Amino acid sequence: MPLPGTVTPGPELQSPKQPGKSQGTRKSNSMKEPSMHHGDTVKPSLSTLKRTFFRNSLGASTHKPKEDPGLFRRSSRFLFRSLRRALDEGLTSGHPQVTAVTEKPSKVTDGVSRQASTGTHPEDLEPQAESKSVTDLITERQLVKAFEQLRYLETQLVADKTSRTFTQDPTAYARRAMDLCLHYDGMAAEIGAIVREALGSEGVDRDALAELAQVVHLEEEAHQASQAEGDFLSTPRHWRQHWEDAVRRSAQERVQQAGIKVPPGAAEGASDLAQLLAELGGVVRRDLQRVRLEMQPAYEATDFPVWETYLRAFHNAVAQRLQELARDARGCEQLYVLLDWAANVYGSPDFLGAPDLALPTEPLPPLLEPALWARLESDYTSFLETKITSCFDSILLLEQSRWEAGEDLEVLQGLYHASLSIDVHMLVAEHVKAAGAISSELEATTLQICARALCLFVPRFEKAFLASKAVSECYLGAYINACVEMRTSLLARFPGTMKELEKPLVAATNSFQKHLLQIVQQDMQPLFKVLYTKSWLTQDTLRPLMDKVVDFAHHLEHVTPPLAQETLQEVHRFVVREYLGQVLRPHERFSGLDRVNGSHKMSLDAQAISSTFKDLGSEAMWLDQAILCVAEILGETYKDDIRRHLETLIRSYPDVRRDHILAILALRRLGRRRNQSLLQHTQDLLRAAPEVRPSPRRVLFEEIEVPTSVDVLITCI
Repeated sequence: MPLPGTVTPGPELQSPKQPGKSQGTRKSNSMKEPSMHHGDTVKPSLSTLKRTFFRNSLGASTHKPKEDPGLFRRSSRFLFRSLRRALDEGLTSGHPQVTAVTEKPSKVTDGVSRQASTGTHPEDLEPQAESKSVTDLITERQLVKAFEQLRYLETQLVADKTSRTFTQDPTAYARRAMDLCLHYDGMAAEIGAIVREALGSEGVDRDALAELAQVVHLEEEAHQASQAEGDFLSTPRHWRQHWEDAVRRSAQERVQQAGIKVPPGAAEGASDLAQLLAELGGVVRRDLQRVRLEMQPAYEATDFPVWETYLRAFHNAVAQRLQELARDARGCEQLYVLLDWAANVYGSPDFLGAPDLALPTEPLPPLLEPALWARLESDYTSFLETKITSCFDSILLLEQSRWEAGEDLEVLQGLYHASLSIDVHMLVAEHVKAAGAISSELEATTLQICARALCLFVPRFEKAFLASKAVSECYLGAYINACVEMRTSLLARFPGTMKELEKPLVAATNSFQKHLLQIVQQDMQPLFKVLYTKSWLTQDTLRPLMDKVVDFAHHLEHVTPPLAQETLQEVHRFVVREYLGQVLRPHERFSGLDRVNGSHKMSLDAQAISSTFKDLGSEAMWLDQAILCVAEILGETYKDDIRRHLETLIRSYPDVRRDHILAILALRRLGRRRNQSLLQHTQDLLRAAPEVRPSPRRVLFEEIEVPTSVDVLITCI
């Protein structure tokens, strides 16, 4: 990096290895100086030194590199203190007046004094061909040679100051000290330039980096301790800190320039932000790989913590950039892209492309402050709640479109299949998995959001479907399967959070099952009216009823087995209950032979019903005795055995009541005394039976209403 030509206020500092030439030049220039006698004295003032210092410092500062302006200010401040002390020493050392005679100049800074005091121009003091000025050495990045010369000049200047050489001419000390200061600042600026260019497009200059590391090490050895207050010479220059600051600025510039063509707030969605973060990750990855593989070997001869310094610098720069992006992030997608990149991309062990280049987790501070991370997660969950609710609305609209189109349902693995369950599973799993990739806390929060939204969605879906025209055995069976699948899988996968989902899913399942039963019951209900009539005695009126049962059972084959069995048993119970209800509430009463034939027909119907449901797989065998017991009571010719049949009926069906016994006896038409005896006996049995209420699935007679007829009243008398 070229150093500005005005780094020094006077001519270039010469190599300290040309004393002869320097003396010759000194003589010729002395001849050009105005004649000044010992009698002519001048009293230098503080204002004169200040003007000299600021005039020269202004000329240098206008062209000083931008790497570290504070460094020059510090140098100038300490230098001025040093000048002030030197001036005070000169004025208080017994020489109140300084004789303006030509002092014997330093061999190396001879040109500086001549230019400032005699007006000699820089071009008159060009170095010889065989030597190079300090500025040239710095420009050519021969930093070690330049520092050796500056160190020699600094040591000589300190020795001259200690020997009170500048007692009579403090301004000469000021000029030479300022020259040293500005050249040191020039070297510091060149160090910053080397660091900045190391990550540039031209590649790593290993020689320059090695030179940089060596000169920093030499400076630390040369300037080990701070000098007395106000003394600038030989004080530590802190170039190692300057190097670290340059590394930090270089990393920050690289990170800020990444994705500069993609403004973070320009996109409605997350694609532009994702592109920006991808470019940012690529820049950081390539630069750190270059540091580890190319730059670090150039520093290996010194104790520079190259990898750690660059790693921390890039980490802090990325953290600052992410904070800026976080302020502009909008919407669920952008917030997730930001959180996901921080947690899974940048935080991945493979981020730098090699296991030995993995980012450490302990020494570095968090990429995002905990408060900022919590705010981003909170904003994300707020947007997510709205988004998930919207997704469930979309699922409902999709199902409604299928109802309106009358789409046929698929049969997968023998079961009616609707996409409802898959859509819900994918929605929940996708968001929970995405949140879990960021943090366990966000995963738990997302799961709670999904559970709440699903608890609200299930009743809405149930209501919308039952209000539609698509209610049928197929759709009801498919949605029963979907509810069972969601209940089992979601509760098994997320047992704690999804437990609240069980109640609405069970309610929806029962509702769908109830409507499924209502469909078959409405189809079969008219067929029961012909039972226990004159035509029933001579016709096979049970066949159409059983055909309905068989057709309905074919739909149950495509319903999940537990619910299918439960529904089939309910149909079985319904058939037996309605059959008995039709018998106990007859439109016609049989007597004599018709009653016997009716009893025989009831026995055949009971066997047919039992056989049909058994073939269909019903496990409700407890229903088989109900019709048979009533048929045996009605057809029993040996009246004393009626007591035994009544005992079997009461023992098999605890929900039988006195009204049911009266209705049966009214059909049998026994004498008054026998009726009274049987009623008394059955009442004793009913009182002795334990009051155990059967489960709703095993209720039969309790649901059969028996109206009070004249025949029943006569039986009771």
